[in-house]
Amino acid sequence: MTNDVNTVPTGTTARRAGRAITVAAGAAGALLLWVVNDPWAGVDLTVRQGDTLQHVGPAAVVFAALAAGLAAWGLLALLERTVRRPVRAYRAIALVLLVISLAGPLGSGVGVSTKLVLLGMHLTVGLALIIGLPGRRHCR
Repeated sequence: MTNDVNTVPTGTTARRAGRAITVAAGAAGALLLWVVNDPWAGVDLTVRQGDTLQHVGPAAVVFAALAAGLAAWGLLALLERTVRRPVRAYRAIALVLLVISLAGPLGSGVGVSTKLVLLGMHLTVGLALIIGLPGRRHCR
């Protein structure tokens, strides 16, 4: 006698995998922008933190993107348990937070090029999470 094990992922497993891929894709998109602009194009991505200038490196880009992605995932999971229309609430909250986050690059970026690249990174990660995290099932 053999045990037939269903190897098709369940809805929950598939949703988790899709969300993990979305978070990773947002971080990869931000890292790609960093690679294209910092080492290849020579844009010195420097931000002002208080009285000091700090270079934005690849580790900081990936860490910030993953942290934002995991926080967004947590917010969506919480809303799915507590709100009648979780995707609508999630997208509204996430969009407001994305707009607020754009103040960081605008205020601390040193130079126009740096500000534009950092804005692009914020928008890449933010839009990936806003559009992709809820999944195709919720796209209406």
